[in-house]
Amino acid sequence: MMQTLDVIDLETKSVTGKWLAFGLCAGSYILSGTVSTLMSVFLPVAIPELTGDAIDQAQLGEIGAYVSAIYLYGWMVGGLLFGVVSDRIGRVKSLALATGLYGLSTCLVTVVPDWYSLLALRFFAGMGVGGVLLISTVYISEIWEERSRAVMLGILAVCFPIGIVTTGSLNLIFSHWRTAFGIGAIPVLIAVLIFTLAPESSKWRITKTVKNSTEAIFDENNRPNLISGSLIFGCVLIGLWGIFSWLPTWAQTLLAQGEDGQKERGLIMILLGMGGITGGVFSGMLVNKFGKKNTLIGTFTLCVIMCCILFLSNSHFTNIIYVETAVLSFCFGISQGALSSYIPELFPISIRGTATGFCFNVGRFFTATAVFFIGSMVSVLGGFSNALLVFTVPFLVALIATARSK
Repeated sequence: MMQTLDVIDLETKSVTGKWLAFGLCAGSYILSGTVSTLMSVFLPVAIPELTGDAIDQAQLGEIGAYVSAIYLYGWMVGGLLFGVVSDRIGRVKSLALATGLYGLSTCLVTVVPDWYSLLALRFFAGMGVGGVLLISTVYISEIWEERSRAVMLGILAVCFPIGIVTTGSLNLIFSHWRTAFGIGAIPVLIAVLIFTLAPESSKWRITKTVKNSTEAIFDENNRPNLISGSLIFGCVLIGLWGIFSWLPTWAQTLLAQGEDGQKERGLIMILLGMGGITGGVFSGMLVNKFGKKNTLIGTFTLCVIMCCILFLSNSHFTNIIYVETAVLSFCFGISQGALSSYIPELFPISIRGTATGFCFNVGRFFTATAVFFIGSMVSVLGGFSNALLVFTVPFLVALIATARSK
């Protein structure tokens, strides 16, 4: 038995193995951020081309809501499904499958004939991304030593907004949206490298070797953590995704009639990414100084304040919007860094993928549903500003839930 444990623990002692695994996870994580937000920044130009008709703001909001919502439904399904799969077949194989799925689905968007076909491809891309964000977090938490684990998970969380910066850059580089979706070829290559080169988690192998776990995610020991983790993370997802998905389109509506808004939309997306990166980097230091709970309470409070400032004080586009966007995304980055470090360690290894997947993704159903109704909200509430202001409420719920948690 000792010999078996020594063999399967080799990758945790191998600097090369750990850093290779982290590099591949980071690459997949970065591109998942790009794939997640690429359609958001190209939405105002892609949807009219795919429909073949001139559409007004309400129609753009309605069709865009379908595209955004179906992606989030796919993300939810993928996060839940790949969590179970990773507990069964291992972290490496499941991560390779998830990465390849979102890469291939993104590549196929370059030849998509209509927006109905786009819906199907975005669903499968969402499935892959949901799996990647879950499995890579669990995987790194298992193969990295405890003393620097939180730092590495914070850096990993930063990779998603780096992908968002890439989205903004692609918007500035490529004038036609189809060309930008060719970036999906890169995660396909990364999937092959993960499958062939990444070392499997020794902790997962030990669990599968021992085969004596009777843990279940809904038993009395795990249920409280499952409920609180799902509520807090789910609320953050609703607020974060609703704002991230529609902020470039909101900025477009503040411009004068006839302005294409390519520069403004691209810079907004870059700032969303850069603020998230900075917040993720600082999240570890803030958690170490103030604790996870106090850090999250302060972050959610500032999110509420900045949303109110951004959507209530701007009736036309000015440069101050760039500053306010950067501050808001900085808060988003802190929240994601802290939550990525906190939630996986709430659960034992034997069910960690399944339980973390549940917490990360059960709220995504409500997120997708909320985003789905954004088109109706735009019409009923009188514009994108008022509709996006509604997404401040989930941060209030997350704030209350965090304050009441133990």
